[in-house]
Amino acid sequence: MDTKALYNLTYGLYLLTAREDGKDNGCIINTAIQAASDPVRVLVCVIKNNHTCGMIQRTGQFNVSAITDDAEFALFQRFGMQSGRDVDKFDGFDAVARAQNGLYYLTGNANMYLSAKVTEQHDLGSHMLFVGEVTDAAVLSDRSPCTYAYYQSNIKPKPQKAQKKQWVCRICGHVYEGEQVPDDYICPLCSHGKEDFELVGEQRGSQTRKWVCTVCGYVHEGDTPPAECPICHVPAEKFKEQI
Repeated sequence: MDTKALYNLTYGLYLLTAREDGKDNGCIINTAIQAASDPVRVLVCVIKNNHTCGMIQRTGQFNVSAITDDAEFALFQRFGMQSGRDVDKFDGFDAVARAQNGLYYLTGNANMYLSAKVTEQHDLGSHMLFVGEVTDAAVLSDRSPCTYAYYQSNIKPKPQKAQKKQWVCRICGHVYEGEQVPDDYICPLCSHGKEDFELVGEQRGSQTRKWVCTVCGYVHEGDTPPAECPICHVPAEKFKEQI
């Protein structure tokens, strides 16, 4: 089977939010579709080990905000590249409001939101699929939605050519410029240390290997796949080398 065929499926990007015991959390997902019209039901898929997934399983409700193409990379860093088990993702973030169900939805960089009550859930292996009956929904703007392809081409930062040495984080792809990575340096994207950085050009000679996440399509450059996908958080074994 050629899994590259799956890369041609189109995806939007969404913020999936939940609330449990007075605490809010959210994560980026790429699967949210309307499944029925009477009653109105939607399907969402989320990585099972995401903190948001467990919250939805226990509370039985979620909100989905459709991210628009004017979103900046910082939004994806906040909600897609750190865990809600470790940080409060909404700390210092004001572009949200509470829906009738008490959960957050995006008020900026989103063109709609919906609230849903879980009616079914199915274990799909790497992901959990939730079927939700829509209880509330609103159009927020007429801005175009952000597709995963648009994110890769126009939002995700690309390494810049420079005279200085470049060190690439094997976990998330962040580039540090300098003669050496400081011993106490912490990656600003994924919080990994110096040991996870490698010098550009020393990976497979001058040929940089590329590893593709078979779940979300994220491409990692380096001699080995990342320990965990920074977008959907699946482990290294879910990556395949791009030939």
